[in-house]
Amino acid sequence: MSTTEPACQSTPGGAGLRVERLPFRNVPHQSRLFLEYLEDPTALRRFYPEAVRSHPELSGRRARVLEAYKTERDALADALAESNRRWNASAETLSNIERLRSKESVAVVTGQQTGLFTGPLYTLYKALSAVKLAACLTARGTDAVPVFWMATEDHDWEEVQTAQVIACDGRLTSVGVPDGLHEEGQQVGGVLLDVSVEEATRRLFELLPSSEFLPDLEALLRDAYAPGRGYGEAFARMLAALTGRYGLVLLDPLAPSLKRLAAPLYSEAARLGAEIAAATDARSRELEREGYHAQVHTSPDSFPLFLIEGGARRALARNRDGRYRAKGTEREWTADELAALALEEPERFSPNVTLRAVVQDYLLPTIAYFGGAAEVAYFAQTAESYRVLGRPATPVLHRASLTVVERRTGRTLERYGLALEDFFGGLDPVIARVVEGHLGSEVAGVFDETDADVARALDQLQTKLRDFDPTLSDALDGGRRKIAHQLEGLRARFHRAQMRRDRAVLRQLERAATALYPEKGLQERHVNVTSLLARHGRYFVDWIHDAIDLSTTDHQIVYL
Repeated sequence: MSTTEPACQSTPGGAGLRVERLPFRNVPHQSRLFLEYLEDPTALRRFYPEAVRSHPELSGRRARVLEAYKTERDALADALAESNRRWNASAETLSNIERLRSKESVAVVTGQQTGLFTGPLYTLYKALSAVKLAACLTARGTDAVPVFWMATEDHDWEEVQTAQVIACDGRLTSVGVPDGLHEEGQQVGGVLLDVSVEEATRRLFELLPSSEFLPDLEALLRDAYAPGRGYGEAFARMLAALTGRYGLVLLDPLAPSLKRLAAPLYSEAARLGAEIAAATDARSRELEREGYHAQVHTSPDSFPLFLIEGGARRALARNRDGRYRAKGTEREWTADELAALALEEPERFSPNVTLRAVVQDYLLPTIAYFGGAAEVAYFAQTAESYRVLGRPATPVLHRASLTVVERRTGRTLERYGLALEDFFGGLDPVIARVVEGHLGSEVAGVFDETDADVARALDQLQTKLRDFDPTLSDALDGGRRKIAHQLEGLRARFHRAQMRRDRAVLRQLERAATALYPEKGLQERHVNVTSLLARHGRYFVDWIHDAIDLSTTDHQIVYL
């Protein structure tokens, strides 16, 4: 291994972790576009013009990224330094911000909505993916800084107001802050926390198991999510504390200084709004004709920027006269009027989903973006916004995707010969497998013999009936199905009866199902990081960092 390779490798062995891979084709509910992109992004370059097969190819983009990047670096770094210091940034983070002043540096970017207590686990996985790739590129000669784009401009409060955790009794439950903190259309980053967040924190610690790590976790949460803090600031303080040693730079697009830097792009996008809308809508239709799905709903009359009025984001739509108006308002605007306003008052605008990534890559010298499956899909549409605005389309890499198997759950899997994918079909098939393979194997064997005996007897009878009267043979088909149904029902009743006798085993399986595949979804999409921090402390963050494998697009199963 060369001296540069440790920064690029998965090194779980140092922490005693075991890691397995599971291809996404074996994970339920994955879209065709996403799966084909994972297999070979370059085969889809008509939708992803700058796609790369793997991260070592990214260094070839460096010159194009730097040539296209025109934002004033010192102003960017000053804005990032001011906000990150406010969030108690580490020395490593502040050093990385200084590196962005260099005309030779690039950024590895990711981002996510600002969820309560940082939201689902994949938020952390995204952040650490960017951290790891930036270190790898830097070690290989491309100076790269990891940046996390906080989606504070989003207004979907329901998406961010709760956090789900595995309670001490093994149940999946949630804590949250009230609906009333947020006003309709308000950007979530500006929501101010009140004393209700203290109740959410108190409730969280009632649910989490006792451990030596709770005092540190409680201090972290009470500092970050304190009454009077903005929702974006609270998120930033917590994520900064968890990733400080890795130098992750956090970016809040609501910052007035960053709005001013983005103003020229806002203005150009407003001027070309009709062309952007037509191009992205045409791309959506093209994807659908190819048998893929359009992740984002588009319209040829849409506008790439929201207008902020009265603290709320308002979508603008073009009417028959070619002017724009927000729903429920009377004032109309021309594209040129909106372009002028965007230059004068950029804080009154917010990019929609088809423009957000372009704004991100206007503000940052982005060499790659880490996204989830949905983001991979919508980058196929947003590539048209890049094209219309004359900018290189940033390649999207799939972020690290992991399921963490704690020791208690791991023992259950080992005891009964189970794996993560066994839970994809729900708990009942798992119960059936455990009963028939372990708890009631003798009775299950008799069921198997009975099934075989009945099948042989019915085959013999059907042969005789076919020779005697084919209509009777046909009638037996219906009877065969009814007999099979009755035997299957009886076998299912046997499984349930066996579980009533072995309630401890049932509880183990229920706990495993909740821990690994909660609510019939991947763990990373539901469980909040506080569940793991309560049990393992901040060591968990380092374990995940070391386990992430930049060379794979598979789902990783990490056994602690």
